[in-house]
Amino acid sequence: MSVEGTWNLVIATPIGRQQAVLRLFMQDGALHDVATGEAEEVPLTGLECHGDRLTWRQSITKPMRLHLAFDVTVTQDALAWRPPTASPRWPRPSAPSTAAPT
Repeated sequence: MSVEGTWNLVIATPIGRQQAVLRLFMQDGALHDVATGEAEEVPLTGLECHGDRLTWRQSITKPMRLHLAFDVTVTQDALAWRPPTASPRWPRPSAPSTAAPT
């Protein structure tokens, strides 16, 4: 299954739902990315795809400074994940995080 494409993310966070766009593409035989949020574009690190599982880490500074780790299950038309790990203080969100291809 290919994860290539542009994905609209809605992430439930302690300060409300945050929107981002994740663009995944193959270049020189490797998976690459562009992640754009409300006020910044950030690189993903450790981007790996194994079967239907996609993992990565990213650091953001807006709306607050966080270092996040994502572990995502990929289906044809959705990404599903548990809340990203950030710190022990990150509460469980009341609404799920979602992603859909554009």
